[in-house]
Amino acid sequence: MKKVLLTGSTGFIGSQVTAELLRRGYEVHALVYPPFAPEQSNLVQHEMNLLDSKAVDEFLSQHNFESLIHLAWYVGPKCQTSPLNLDWLTASINLIKSFQKNGGKKVVATGSMSEYDFSYGWCKENDTPLKSLSLYGQSKAALYEVITKFAAYNDMSFTWLRLFNLYGPNEKSARLMPYVINTMLKNEDVKVSPCTQIQNYLHVKDAAKAIVQCFESDITGAINICSDQAIRLSDIVEKIAEYTDFKGQIMWGAIPASFEQQFVSGDNTRLTKEVGWKQEISLAEGLKDTINWWRNNNV
Repeated sequence: MKKVLLTGSTGFIGSQVTAELLRRGYEVHALVYPPFAPEQSNLVQHEMNLLDSKAVDEFLSQHNFESLIHLAWYVGPKCQTSPLNLDWLTASINLIKSFQKNGGKKVVATGSMSEYDFSYGWCKENDTPLKSLSLYGQSKAALYEVITKFAAYNDMSFTWLRLFNLYGPNEKSARLMPYVINTMLKNEDVKVSPCTQIQNYLHVKDAAKAIVQCFESDITGAINICSDQAIRLSDIVEKIAEYTDFKGQIMWGAIPASFEQQFVSGDNTRLTKEVGWKQEISLAEGLKDTINWWRNNNV
């Protein structure tokens, strides 16, 4: 059976990647900081604090893994500015260094749209400069630059996936779509920014398939993981209102916009042409799926 080492397996993205890997017949070894995911066939969970480099090195020296998918990072409160980004940069370097030292051959890791200079608007992997305004984005970009060189010097395959905005089941409830969905399901007035920005949104299940397809391919370097088209945020809010039969008021501009740039979208040409990935879930289908999930899992 094909075997892969995975970090971040219990997160919003990682849980979907785990499910996709298991569907494709992999034995998934997940490094997990409790709580653990429910037990599943061919899922082996190892308790691990990735910030403990000594424990990580000891574990990898005792096991044989040739493939690693690294998703874990700090995404808690104030993640864009938190000094914990530096801890995760260090931990990620240590993880990949130890992985290679102990026989690792292939690494797929996730970056972020936040690495790009947003003033360009259109983000293409090898054309748009990396000039993040956040510590989060800068830390991700630093990891990409360092491991690109490290992989080249050590004959290791390295693929870097820049994730754009994702949505879907189990997203953090404070984020835009879950907030709007849950508020509308309660028929309470919705307070949002003017929502004039145009951005790129992809369902997390499509993103998980893209991550695994990139892992299974021979492609290396940076790849954008994003939908085929960008959309205005106000259109998303209005679609949710339609699909929830919302009767309340949408209070446009009641809160300030958290993102100033009016247009930011990714070019997914490498993903579609070189990997062969296709977006399967339309925004309408994805929003309806997400609304139904929150109907059944509202807390």
